[in-house]
Amino acid sequence: MALTGDTAAGRLAIIAGGGLLPSYVAEAARAAGENPVIVALKEESDPRWEGYDHAVIGIGDFAALEGLFNRYGVGRVVMSGSVRRRPEWREVRPTLRILMKVPAAIRTLLSGGDDTVLQMVIRLIEGNGRRVVGAHEIAPDLLASVGPLGAAAPGEEDRRDISQAANAAETLGRLDVGQGAVSIGGRVVALEGLEGTDEMLDRVAGLRAAGRISPRRRGVLVKLCKPQQDIRADLPAIGVATILNAAKAGLAGIAIEAGRSLVLDRAAVISAADEAGLFVCGIDRGLPAWGLE
Repeated sequence: MALTGDTAAGRLAIIAGGGLLPSYVAEAARAAGENPVIVALKEESDPRWEGYDHAVIGIGDFAALEGLFNRYGVGRVVMSGSVRRRPEWREVRPTLRILMKVPAAIRTLLSGGDDTVLQMVIRLIEGNGRRVVGAHEIAPDLLASVGPLGAAAPGEEDRRDISQAANAAETLGRLDVGQGAVSIGGRVVALEGLEGTDEMLDRVAGLRAAGRISPRRRGVLVKLCKPQQDIRADLPAIGVATILNAAKAGLAGIAIEAGRSLVLDRAAVISAADEAGLFVCGIDRGLPAWGLE
């Protein structure tokens, strides 16, 4: 049965960072009969939120966030979108409950790895009886599945690159650094750091233009969920921009983790990949050969 606005579980709030994901989650929530409240993170959230109950809140302003949750009767929270910067300590406005956890909570917020910070934020949000849910629970159609999405499929050399890049991405994830890696000709040439996937692909394009990478070898981008990651926040995601940047970098395709990665605007992604001659496929670390054979 469809939900209607406020539910017995409490109203849904969407904490909206940058990128397209918050819009897709909001639309999916509306389609399911929800009436979500949008928490647009100051200097991070991209879209305009007219038509939704919404507020702009600084990323470290827990006091304002708690006040908004109380005002709208929020019982469930989705964390979606990218966050480009950490708040300065002067920007952190804790609630009394968080003050009791200082300095540990604020020290983690300011200097912890991304996954460590997200786990801490989830604990703080759930400390007052609210429940954090994953974007994929609201918009399950965004989840990647095993195998090729479009017309192209990885060849034998591509599968070797997928294996190399996937092993590198898994190790990188265990270090709580990033989610992506690029392998070209069986050699890992780039690891994702704070700059994010698009800027990593820009680096690969620059290396190729400078002759540091053979023009005869194409290569693959792999994005995996961190092994220890709470899948309710910051799942790996790709969109049309990822396809275009991979094409500029001269890659043959992109592999993402099935069931634990998101494809934004799937039809447009497939169309862009097919036009560029790139493959996009879902892989599963629990299957032989990542599920590609």
